[in-house]
Amino acid sequence: MPDNAANCAARYRMTFTAGAGHIDFMGHVNNAVWLQWAQDIAIAHWESVADPAHVEAYLWVVTRHEIEYRGNIAEGESVTGETRIENPPTGARFERLIDFTVPEARRPIVSVRSTWAMIGRDSGRLMRVPDEVAAPFLA
Repeated sequence: MPDNAANCAARYRMTFTAGAGHIDFMGHVNNAVWLQWAQDIAIAHWESVADPAHVEAYLWVVTRHEIEYRGNIAEGESVTGETRIENPPTGARFERLIDFTVPEARRPIVSVRSTWAMIGRDSGRLMRVPDEVAAPFLA
């Protein structure tokens, strides 16, 4: 289960601990779990930073995930996920970066690059990300 750590608008952190249900046949966190954690931290970041009116008006969907694995964790071990958005949106889409680290690692053990698209909750259609929606998330 994730726990919040110190956060600012441009970067958001959560800690995830691997439970028995997260472990695959190789004895470490399953690939699908890393994607779930990437989605969990992205949603938590959105909900903690966005104007409540924007949270009510817009939904986000993933259009692409790229994952680079350099390590893994086993049951009972924890990892800190940190997400950020480095570039302004392009139309309806923006790219979110997520790094998962353990204290003893010099670099992230798993990195995720995701493309998200904004949908109007009322219309169900893709829509251009307004500047006022993007601004709080940009460094």
